[in-house]
Amino acid sequence: MRELDPVTFLVAEALFDNRIPEDEPSPPTDSPPSSSSHTLAPKSECLVLLAHGSKDPRWAAPFEQLAQRLRQELGDQNVRLAYMEFIAPTLMEVACECVGQQILRLRVLPLFMAVGAHIAKDIPEQAAAAQRQFPQLTIEVLPPIGEDVRLLHLVEQLALEAAKR
Repeated sequence: MRELDPVTFLVAEALFDNRIPEDEPSPPTDSPPSSSSHTLAPKSECLVLLAHGSKDPRWAAPFEQLAQRLRQELGDQNVRLAYMEFIAPTLMEVACECVGQQILRLRVLPLFMAVGAHIAKDIPEQAAAAQRQFPQLTIEVLPPIGEDVRLLHLVEQLALEAAKR
């Protein structure tokens, strides 16, 4: 298995809270086995990476790349990317898609550096609206990635390297 970069690792870790240890048999799946050392329960849970969105389409490229790397590692059904505004899909659209595929647990990981109005108000409101629309869903909003001390240490490292150049 290839080594994940630190940011991808942080995001992947959010989904792996529901992993099945290697020595336990994994449930049957419709998809081919993953190259990962852990197998996720098929079509039961999805990590939703939630980014802000932008009117500039170039802005989405790093988030799309992150989502694609995670899909390769965790499986196509286990990772979705949603945006709060300007870009589709929204959290509601992802919730609708997941329900249609019998994925009934969403773990929403905000790709934000700090708590602000989006984290405190907008994301919980969007999650609540999806929950009302699809009562069969369980939606868990995780802390934003910027609250993880490992990401802060990584940013500090990058800043120190930039200062030394």
